[in-house]
Amino acid sequence: MATKSENPKPPKPLPSVIQAYWLPAILFCASMFFQLVAIPRSFPPSHYDALGIKSFSSIEQVNEAYQKLYLNWKAGKGPSSTLDMIKAQYAFELLSDPTWKRNYDIFGIDEHLHVMESIKEKYSNADFSDISLPLLEPTSFEPDPAFEVISSENFVTKLQNSNTLLVQVFSVGSSQCAQFSSSWKRIASLLDGIANTGMIEVGDLKLATYLSEKKYTGAPFFRNGLPSLVAFPPGCKTSDCIVRYTGQLSVDAVTDWFATNILSLPRISYYSMESLAQTFLGKGSRHKVKVIFVSKTGQRATPYVRHVAKSYWSYASFAFTVWREEESVFWSNTFGVEEAPATVILRDPGVKPVVYHGLMNNSRLIDIMEQNKHQVLPQLRSITSMELGCDPKGYSRAGNDTTVWYCAVVVGRLSAELHKMRETMRSIQEILSNGGDVDQLDNEMATSASVALKEKRLTFAWVDGEVQKRFCMFYVNVEDSHDTCGPRRDITDVPRLFLVRYKRNDTEVNRKNEENSMNMFASMASRDVDPTSQLVALYKGLNEIPQIIQWISDTVRDGDSRDLPFHRTSTPELVPEDVDPIWSKGKEQIISSSRGMKQRIGTVPQRISDLTGDPRLGPMLLLGALMSFGFIYLRRNQSIKPKEESDDASDPKPEGAERSKLRRRRPKSRTNDNVPPSMTDMEPPNAFQMPFTDSDSE
Repeated sequence: MATKSENPKPPKPLPSVIQAYWLPAILFCASMFFQLVAIPRSFPPSHYDALGIKSFSSIEQVNEAYQKLYLNWKAGKGPSSTLDMIKAQYAFELLSDPTWKRNYDIFGIDEHLHVMESIKEKYSNADFSDISLPLLEPTSFEPDPAFEVISSENFVTKLQNSNTLLVQVFSVGSSQCAQFSSSWKRIASLLDGIANTGMIEVGDLKLATYLSEKKYTGAPFFRNGLPSLVAFPPGCKTSDCIVRYTGQLSVDAVTDWFATNILSLPRISYYSMESLAQTFLGKGSRHKVKVIFVSKTGQRATPYVRHVAKSYWSYASFAFTVWREEESVFWSNTFGVEEAPATVILRDPGVKPVVYHGLMNNSRLIDIMEQNKHQVLPQLRSITSMELGCDPKGYSRAGNDTTVWYCAVVVGRLSAELHKMRETMRSIQEILSNGGDVDQLDNEMATSASVALKEKRLTFAWVDGEVQKRFCMFYVNVEDSHDTCGPRRDITDVPRLFLVRYKRNDTEVNRKNEENSMNMFASMASRDVDPTSQLVALYKGLNEIPQIIQWISDTVRDGDSRDLPFHRTSTPELVPEDVDPIWSKGKEQIISSSRGMKQRIGTVPQRISDLTGDPRLGPMLLLGALMSFGFIYLRRNQSIKPKEESDDASDPKPEGAERSKLRRRRPKSRTNDNVPPSMTDMEPPNAFQMPFTDSDSE
């Protein structure tokens, strides 16, 4: 019987094969690239290889290996090129120094590579005997005794006692650390009083390893060499949240990084002579004192200045400007500045500026700001009401033992009328404090007010009636109060003066609270009532200094001598003012004890760089290529079999196969002939309807 000849299967087209196996091909190429290119670059020959000895050999073994190479070279049996002998000489000098060898063996630090590169370029075509030796100059660096060197014994105590800490990791044999010593001294002085600083020598292996970065093998290293700056932000007490400095090692760059990224201090902008008047003074917050630093060098604001600016941001606005000789007449005539550096404080419009010449330190600047943080006639605001003693929930400026005190407040919209009234109240305040001309007044007329002012029981202030509408309407409860309070409706602006008498009687308040505690409704009603009694007197006289002083003195004398009713109420809260928009703020964030998302994103390039040097990556990519190739190969072979069976459909099939196919067919759908009837089926043929009658009984 003749057999049927089988035709060979045609080969698969090449594009389909490439399309199917593109992933294994890419993984295989990547693995070869890492094994042949990336890994050798990440692991260059060590200095021990240049001497032909094992890694981490002792200094004695290094000396023996070098002497052997040198003698062989003199005998003509040594390295064939000058470059090889230069590498051997460099390795010998580096590894024969105990400090350099320690830094190289443990942390991989070699800060003299630039010397070797320059020598190789200079003597590439020369004989080794023409090279002047030694190649490396030994460095002996000892930190200044004024610097605090932290050790493993006192590190925990130093960290726990520091809110913010900046640490320099250094080596006594490092020339770069010796060069950075003067800059570090300046950085430590600029951060004095703001953050703690310290130094750690890499010889303290336990502590230096704790602060170092770790490779994939766990080996410690410092990415940018030494010196290395490490910062512990506020609240950070472990190495998991430290921040490493990777920028230029200059005083300005380091202090700006630490002040902005670690301390979250705002930057203070520089202004020219024109923009200072138009932007800073013209568009700045009118309720704040203006502080201008006149700089001679144009340097960035120091950290302690920025720290003071952050502490007093609610009281003052800050600006920097550069002193120029051609503008000296302007500074002298406008602000009274004769030379730089100088600090100018503008407390109120129309008031003579306060000028401080000379350099500023942290303590002096804080004292100056504490003396001048309020305007001459301070504004009553949400953050100043307690300090000024004009808050019914607080106490007097004279102390918590004072029971009766007063606040004279000018309220109105910002206008020429309010400006004039504020000038009048400033003059009255100066007269009553014996700083002005009191000869024009009767001494008895101002006695009560003057005594109350000296005892700090009387405070003068002003309120922006447009911003503090509810507060203004509460105290100026008259028919035409809209001329003083709230948004301007017409051209009329009427500033008003009122005097508030505060009386605090804690015994009376406690007694009433005990009485109200027995009554639930009375207790709920008195929950929001201020603890201080208030009586308000509204001035309705002329805007004349003698009359106003007479009215204030009579009111104060009457309030001190008479037993007035103790009436408490609920005073509207002062609306908080907006933050000064002129500041160019730094990062206003708190770095938590765990790494934040921003820190993780910033370390992505470093992670990628470290990953390319991991020798495990090449075998992993090769394994992925083999596994994906096998998976795709099996899937393609399984998908071909059904296709071949469909091509052979014309071949006769056995009878058993046909019967099994018939048995797998589903039965036809059933009919409802034999299904029993239900309530919803058709009515049975023998059913009938029972007749109903109208009667309930038959």
